[in-house]
Amino acid sequence: MKFSIRIVFLLPLLLSACLEKADPGLEEKSFFRIYDNADFNASFTPLDVQQSNDNGYLILATKRLQGSNFTGVYILKVDKSGHIVNEVDDFDTQFVNPVGPLLPINGAFHFVCMDANTQEAQLIRLTADGEVDGAPTPIGLTYPLATSLDGNNILLLSYDNEDKEMVMTRLNSSGAISAGPTGFSIGVGDETEEPIINHFLQGGRKYPFAIGRTNGGSVFYNGFYNYTFSMVFASFGAEDPSGIIYGQQDDGGFSAIMALSGSTFAAARFNFGDNYLLPNITLANNGITIGSDLGGLSLRELSPNTTVKLIKWSDTQQSNIVFASNTQSKQIALLFYNESEASLTGSRYLGFSNPFEIGSLAQTSDGGLIVCGLTYVAGRFPRICLFKLAKDEVAELSR
Repeated sequence: MKFSIRIVFLLPLLLSACLEKADPGLEEKSFFRIYDNADFNASFTPLDVQQSNDNGYLILATKRLQGSNFTGVYILKVDKSGHIVNEVDDFDTQFVNPVGPLLPINGAFHFVCMDANTQEAQLIRLTADGEVDGAPTPIGLTYPLATSLDGNNILLLSYDNEDKEMVMTRLNSSGAISAGPTGFSIGVGDETEEPIINHFLQGGRKYPFAIGRTNGGSVFYNGFYNYTFSMVFASFGAEDPSGIIYGQQDDGGFSAIMALSGSTFAAARFNFGDNYLLPNITLANNGITIGSDLGGLSLRELSPNTTVKLIKWSDTQQSNIVFASNTQSKQIALLFYNESEASLTGSRYLGFSNPFEIGSLAQTSDGGLIVCGLTYVAGRFPRICLFKLAKDEVAELSR
């Protein structure tokens, strides 16, 4: 049995009374939900949230699988007020380790996962209601790490454990390869591969792998190259990268990266536990750069090597870069920076009582924000939570 609650420490009768009297119109603009589960052993980690055409929200998450080295797939659809519409809790356990984000193409949502037996990447299609649409499509590549939209195509970063390469590929929405695969060596030796394999295992350290394209057309990935977690610029079919921003082996690199315009990016980086925010930075897509030389805004309140998510929020007056991350006090921090001036305009902290961690966030069609996270009910049960912030709340943070 699944259910949602607004505030976890309210008595059930009081909670019920509050929900009955709630104004549905107000709930659509601003709400908070925790999605509990009757199975005490259940554990969920949200990967992405996207708004569907009916103004509801689709959530992609991993779930713990008993007796497996990998995590399973969990899909949740809620309405515009955050109430559960549909969930897929019995996804075939052959298909594991889903990779976010959810990619909207032609009215459907797409994501990539992995076959537990062959480690081959599989493309999954979902309807707006969160129903699986057709059988998984094998892609012919192993160990999927990251995806992003490229028009109506999909950019995929994967790992080839035979050739020991990070592999860039472009797929169409049916899963057919239209460019690549193009691979670059991570370096020789089992120790170089170890952090990548651990990334796929339950309990292993998760790395912020990413792939994308700049507005100027350059493709980049955030992953391993030549023994080091690095940001790599390259073209499909190229033998060598055109540009490399080196991290510090597996102890430093970008924790989030978003292309803005030309060679300008918003980014965050980690370095031996420290975190640095770069709301507006120019990155060279050729030659070699040392990431630790890039500087950045240091925030001691953030957890060491924390997860960082980046989006752009805008209205008719302002465009802002929103950093979402985890604080040492176990809250989700939303930090708003003016895109053109890179100045902090406002901050908001989400969560109370229980620990909270960021999963993903997105701007909503009404100009607000939807924030999906992980919370620990009673301090021990990992559950998905959802915050909806109204446009007026967000606009106050962006000025």
